[in-house]
Amino acid sequence: MARLKNLVHRRARPLRYRLLKPLLEHEALGAEQLQRYQQQQFNAMVRFAIRHTDYYRGSYQGISGPDFDPAELPVLTRQVIMEQRDAMVAGGAGQAGLKLAYTGGSTGEPLAYYYTDEKTEQMRAGMMRSYRWAGWRPGDKVLNFWGARQDVRKPCNPSDRLRRYAAAEQTLGAYDFTETDLRDWSRHVQSWKPVLLQGYASILAELAQFVLQHNMRMPTTIKGVFSTAEVLYDWQRAAIESAFSSTVFNQYGSREVPNIGLQCVHGNFHVFSDLVKLESKPVEGEHRLLVTSLTNRVMPMIRYELGDLGRLQDGQCSCGSPFPLLSLDVCRKNDLIVTEGGRRIYPAYFVHLLDGYSGIGKFQFVQTDPGSIVLKLCARQDVVDLVERGLQSRLRADLGSKMTFRVERVPTIPRSGSGKHRFVTGMRAG
Repeated sequence: MARLKNLVHRRARPLRYRLLKPLLEHEALGAEQLQRYQQQQFNAMVRFAIRHTDYYRGSYQGISGPDFDPAELPVLTRQVIMEQRDAMVAGGAGQAGLKLAYTGGSTGEPLAYYYTDEKTEQMRAGMMRSYRWAGWRPGDKVLNFWGARQDVRKPCNPSDRLRRYAAAEQTLGAYDFTETDLRDWSRHVQSWKPVLLQGYASILAELAQFVLQHNMRMPTTIKGVFSTAEVLYDWQRAAIESAFSSTVFNQYGSREVPNIGLQCVHGNFHVFSDLVKLESKPVEGEHRLLVTSLTNRVMPMIRYELGDLGRLQDGQCSCGSPFPLLSLDVCRKNDLIVTEGGRRIYPAYFVHLLDGYSGIGKFQFVQTDPGSIVLKLCARQDVVDLVERGLQSRLRADLGSKMTFRVERVPTIPRSGSGKHRFVTGMRAG
């Protein structure tokens, strides 16, 4: 039966498996070989972009190869993409097969970009390579808990149902849910017996907490849980691993440039340097991450500022992967809280402020100006009062006496348009 499922899965996605083959071969390369390959692909992508897109042809005037130094190329910002989107498309935006997708709008105006089905298959091939780190094999079941409403499609005809059966994959819309939904999902995991779970970090954590609270036994088929889309905090990881008796593999990427990196079984982030070139650029005391897609020739993304903070690390991991290491600063720039004195406070500080309090549902710290923080809290009024009294003095001691703090009791905290829950929202979120 396993061999049959494997065969059906491969025949259903022939392009995906053709794209997967070289990715698996790259895992056998040495670190220096990977670095040379990455530079070759970077050079090729820059030459392609200059030759085939109006934007890069104009923006890169006077820049020549054959080897390109990234530091000599301009940074691609979100604003530039919004202004120059059509000019960034190779061959022009009017070509057949182009589709338009949007990022979430939690940090401002949603970003639109072009893609093709082949680009999607490249992304999925990269995901399959990641799944293999957990022991997944073609035909093994994957259950997704997805927060982005636009990504969830119901089968509308028999051929769609057949394709989904062949993919051995199901996606549950988790953009809003109740305790009844959590119970239904838990029971579905028990009955369907997936090999992998995948979803937004906050959704997986809420499901895990429900499973633990109700002492529900999860199937032993689960080999790994893949977290994506949001920051994964240590307390969420602990709950997920306890509930499902499996390792959490935290993924790093974006809609615009997926498959950037993955945490291995040792908890270290590896950058998929055969798919992207990642840079860490010091700016104003921060290390901002810039990414270049080495595969996207539909709408090249070269030195794109992700809005994330992190640093590339020297050395190799004991897991044996040749891919370079990355230290993420556990947040996006938009999730930093800034004091009146200019100090930048990472979101993990605020998340842990609520350790030890009971009776708390959802929460979100929000900053509207440097001197003020509001905690939105789903809880009883007595819990709200207790938290407010307990945190007032601590925040002033840690962040300065001028910092004001209040707790606002709310019935719920809506997710963003992309389905994400942000525990901390800084001023730069827009």
